[in-house]
Amino acid sequence: MHDERIKYRIDQLTETGANVSLALSEDIELEPVSQQQMMLEAVDRAVTDKDVKEQIRPLLEAILKSQPQTLVKTYSRTVIQITMPKKRYETIGSPRVGDKLLIDIRRV
Repeated sequence: MHDERIKYRIDQLTETGANVSLALSEDIELEPVSQQQMMLEAVDRAVTDKDVKEQIRPLLEAILKSQPQTLVKTYSRTVIQITMPKKRYETIGSPRVGDKLLIDIRRV
């Protein structure tokens, strides 16, 4: 059995009387990637002929350099919604929005 402990960041907190709902998203460090870099990598993967790549790449780079740079953070994050009794929420220290929780996910 594989143990997977993942940190989640609290994005939203809703208290409804006796219950507390937490909206969590995976807390990961993302490296920004420019759209230009992503497009050049896509062309490298799509075009297999080396001579064609050598002809297309300089032209594509020139076109892309004239465009504004947009940084993209790419990664599909896991999102979890948890609803628990307020007493249990208080037992884990009453975390607030922006706090991080460690969640142990495994099959039993």
